[in-house]
Amino acid sequence: MIVLKSPREIEMMQKAGELLASVHKEIAKMIKPGITTWEIEKFVDAYLEKHGATAEQKGYKGYEYATCASINDEICHGFPRKEPLKEGDIVTIDMVVNLNGALADSAWSYAVGKVSDETAKLLEVTKEALYKGIEQAQVGNRIGDIGHAIQTYVEGEGFSVVRDFIGHGIGASIHEKPDVPHYGLPGKGARIKEGMVFTIEPMVNIGEFYMKMDDNGWTARTVDGTYSAQYEHTIAITKDGPIILTEQK
Repeated sequence: MIVLKSPREIEMMQKAGELLASVHKEIAKMIKPGITTWEIEKFVDAYLEKHGATAEQKGYKGYEYATCASINDEICHGFPRKEPLKEGDIVTIDMVVNLNGALADSAWSYAVGKVSDETAKLLEVTKEALYKGIEQAQVGNRIGDIGHAIQTYVEGEGFSVVRDFIGHGIGASIHEKPDVPHYGLPGKGARIKEGMVFTIEPMVNIGEFYMKMDDNGWTARTVDGTYSAQYEHTIAITKDGPIILTEQK
């Protein structure tokens, strides 16, 4: 069942989203060769506590951290660690913020120092794919319109879209209906309605879209070792179009 959100609920989620966006803007200042994702993890935990919020994913199905920190060929759900990031790496930091019971979810990929031209294009295409998906999140459209727009653009640029992880509704809990694939056919899937709140979060690989799981049971990585990027926003559907609750203004 898809739970539609009231204007008051969306307003509360937007405040959580604004806080989350501010965290990402601070992380962007920290990213450089030599920093560790463990330092970013500790910063996020402290920042949220200072602002009266908590990391919703900490403890979710046994997950131990405030952030997911996925490096290079890791698609998602990488653990924060103490190995320094190197020039040419990319890292995706993903988190869910709980502010007074309202949730917001956003991931962002960062270049560490100077990256290769191919990697820079991966980051650019993945971010653009997110916004092309958001453009389709209009009342009366269908969820498949979002995925089709993303897939068509990404594949046209020579990259691939991960199939195993998708966007999702969010509200009282991290994962609600509807499911939001980043691939598919236009005109298919649930009808988009005013009051829906969900994430769009394309994960894009340089190589094949297939993934494999690490022994930790959480971290997914590309089967061919190529780099993967992800950008994610939480959006609310209104009669006037989608509102990006986690926009970094």
